[in-house]
Amino acid sequence: MKEKYPVIDGAETFFYKGNEVGILLSHGFVGTPQSVQFIGEQLAEYGYTVLAPRLPGHGTHYHDLENCTYEDWFEALEKGYKFLVQKCSTVFVIGQSMGGTLTLKLAHKYPEIQGIATINAALTLPSFDYLKNSQGPQYLPEGDPDIKAKGVYEITYEQTPLKAIHQLQALMTSTPRILADITPPILCIKSSVDHVVPPENTTFIYKKVGSKVKNLVTLDNSYHVASMDNDKQKIVEHVYSFVQQQLTEKLVASYS
Repeated sequence: MKEKYPVIDGAETFFYKGNEVGILLSHGFVGTPQSVQFIGEQLAEYGYTVLAPRLPGHGTHYHDLENCTYEDWFEALEKGYKFLVQKCSTVFVIGQSMGGTLTLKLAHKYPEIQGIATINAALTLPSFDYLKNSQGPQYLPEGDPDIKAKGVYEITYEQTPLKAIHQLQALMTSTPRILADITPPILCIKSSVDHVVPPENTTFIYKKVGSKVKNLVTLDNSYHVASMDNDKQKIVEHVYSFVQQQLTEKLVASYS
């Protein structure tokens, strides 16, 4: 799909060239790479190569988002993965909210991914349930981001197209059936209080995913957009430990 509007300042794709360990970051629905900027910057400080692509229709205008399918979003993340594979010997994928859902689908398609982390991954959005078979309205007002910390600004839209919500719902509906076939090591991160995606979504993923190596972490001081909230440094620390653990396992396996 072709976007008709310019990218909002600060919402662009970002890339940090580092070592041969690649980290692919995915933002969520109506979000932008800005929402995972802190996570990306901190992981780059550890020396990793970090890429956070802007998903189609995001960070421009909601009219662009109206013309997108969830396949467009997946293909953009997949393109980022293929880019990192060319530059790095090992790749990890991290996704926030819908980005976590896309991460699960990517890990299903590419089981060779070294490890994945989901942050409040979305399988259900109860506040949107009444819209499942709705023909209108064409646009819905977008509320304030679900962030506990004060004074945090997230780049987002003031309205959300109904068509895009239906695409998100289709993505979420299709994901549970693939969980048992997902095998890369996984770090499941959830907020104990989330007003957008029920924390039970992450618990369900943790229980159903086919990965032999899986960890569940609960954040007690953040809401849905945890990558920008009070526990964002904790997320970085957990992801770093997870990545290093998988790298060690890979190294040990190479000598066995």
